[in-house]
Amino acid sequence: MSDLPDPDTLLDVALTIAREAGGLLARGREGAVAAETTKSSPTDVVTALDRASEALVARRLGELRPGDGLLGEEGSDSAGSTGVRWIVDPLDGTVNFLYRLPNWAVSIAAEVDGEVVAGVVHAPALGTTYTAVRGGGAFRDGTALTGSTVTTLAGALVATGFGYLESRRAAQAAVLTRVVPRVRDIRRMGAASLDLCAAADGLVDAYYERGLKPWDHAAGGLVAAEAGLRVGGLHGRPATEDLTVAAPPALFGPLTDLLAEDPPADRD
Repeated sequence: MSDLPDPDTLLDVALTIAREAGGLLARGREGAVAAETTKSSPTDVVTALDRASEALVARRLGELRPGDGLLGEEGSDSAGSTGVRWIVDPLDGTVNFLYRLPNWAVSIAAEVDGEVVAGVVHAPALGTTYTAVRGGGAFRDGTALTGSTVTTLAGALVATGFGYLESRRAAQAAVLTRVVPRVRDIRRMGAASLDLCAAADGLVDAYYERGLKPWDHAAGGLVAAEAGLRVGGLHGRPATEDLTVAAPPALFGPLTDLLAEDPPADRD
């Protein structure tokens, strides 16, 4: 469509709304916060602030970008009519948020005709905002990101995460026992969007996780890719719910080969 907005315009919208949602969450976190309900399992919690944040994002997008589609973790799902769809995790790292740990974020990505072109991962408790536009690089608070320069798995600090279903966790634990002896160490920080951004920022050398939904990786995956990381799955496939890996090109192949050695048997 010739009248589609440019990615920088969409990034400005995402930044504005992410900061507003982050402010709502930060103010809400000053009081008591409790798990309101659960989703896929008793450990997959949702708070009232998850829902309030998504409601704010949906309302503001309706004001600033009427007619756009929206896919959100807490239930928003509309195709829209403009060719633009927003992919939103209104509070990534809910368990961290619940426990007053700082690794939580608002993740907002703009997708144009099926391709993510702009993304923001805003982490108020860390005082950090990651941004990217397709073809325009990735940034942390205005500083350009280029990822890690580590070239061997043995020297790599690798981030990962775990799902919420018992069967998936068991399979992920089995994979982890194979990975740990082959890398420098493992980090599990509890928010996929920030894990992807940490890899882009060189805070970790690589990241992998199974079970990610589009809102988990849309914005962070763009940040990682624009920082020069390779983002994908096994055997040359794109990143999917089956597996998402973000790593410098020198690490991507060895890491995905290691992860493919004994694929987990769960199919939840």
